[in-house]
Amino acid sequence: MNALELALERRITPLTVPLAVLLPGGRRLGSAQAAVTLRLHDLSPLAHIATGQIGRVAQDYVEGKLDFDGSVRDLMGVATQLLGDEPPLPGAAPLAPLAWWRGIVRTARSRAQHHIESDARQVQFHYDVSDDFYELWLDERRVYSCAYWRQAGLSLEDAQTSKLDHICRKLMLHEGERFLDVGAGWGGLLLWAAENYGVRAHGITLSKNQHAYVNRLIDERGLRGRVSMELRDYRDLPSTDEFTFDKMASVGMFEHVGRALLPVYFAKLRSLLRPGGLLMNHGITAAGTHNDQLGAGMGEFIERYIFPGGELLHLSQVLKVMSESGMEPLDTENLRPHYARTLWAWSDRLELQLAHARQLTGEAVVRAYRLYLAGCAMCFEQGWISLFQMLASKPSGQVAGGPMRGAQSTFPFNREYMYK
Repeated sequence: MNALELALERRITPLTVPLAVLLPGGRRLGSAQAAVTLRLHDLSPLAHIATGQIGRVAQDYVEGKLDFDGSVRDLMGVATQLLGDEPPLPGAAPLAPLAWWRGIVRTARSRAQHHIESDARQVQFHYDVSDDFYELWLDERRVYSCAYWRQAGLSLEDAQTSKLDHICRKLMLHEGERFLDVGAGWGGLLLWAAENYGVRAHGITLSKNQHAYVNRLIDERGLRGRVSMELRDYRDLPSTDEFTFDKMASVGMFEHVGRALLPVYFAKLRSLLRPGGLLMNHGITAAGTHNDQLGAGMGEFIERYIFPGGELLHLSQVLKVMSESGMEPLDTENLRPHYARTLWAWSDRLELQLAHARQLTGEAVVRAYRLYLAGCAMCFEQGWISLFQMLASKPSGQVAGGPMRGAQSTFPFNREYMYK
């Protein structure tokens, strides 16, 4: 046994989820009663496993350099222990000179990644994989964002309906109001708001598949004239008096905006919102204030195979930019464990239909999404990333108006209305 194999043996022996590694020649390392067995087709993944570079191990799997036997849940249990303290958690700020230079590089890279044309390509890379593939494991409305598990025993469909209604309640949508959904996906929130709250709803997306799908639904449900869906970048929306909205939502979209363009994003949304109107910004955030991405190569894996151009910021950074744009943060809610449960539900559904999924997309895509869904569920459970709903208003400047003096919006400055 060489030094690398010895190092691997020492690494995997104490794992509480028993792991075995089967080498190309047939020799076996690790537990004889393994819950998970990694079958290596060449020796290149060996160093990645031994050093806990989980993102590289995931890449090896997608590229067919290894396979595994066992459930993805047990596989994630192994991955969590192999990682140790590597994923970035809240910690001390880097030294000032390093932080200054790192900030310049990070912002420059972000700005270079997020042009209108490149953002469209990046969104289409992810969302236009195959509508039929997503339909296999999403709920019937294809809501591709964190569900809201309001109570025990909910199905995924019920939890997603609960989330849609939770957002509409927070925004206090009323019949006849103009509602904008930025990054409307397959139209779940857009159509729910129109059909259940009577709003005039407009959605935008950069996904050609989503655009075509939602427009078919609009016609099938007889909503044309009340609901519309455009293939358009948020930066191209006209900021005119005729094109303003009472309420707006952005769900699972601002992760694609990028650190450098976050001020542009919030300034644009503010310009589209009428005075006193409300914005719900719902999205994934970093767990630590100095995190750029997940460690151990996991961030690079997601960038390469799943979400090119995606960036995570801490809640405090998002609220800072939101406030500097002239929006007033009103209420924040952390739904981190809700997203873990949502991702496990998606993962379980995909695992039941792997053969069908391969027919729709191909082996490499299915391998990438198996690890992506289960791996993100693990990351949310561990607290390495988070998910927040951020409710904000565009203050009207009218101190005497609103539900109480000084409110300057329709927000009542209590939470009773959300849960009635």
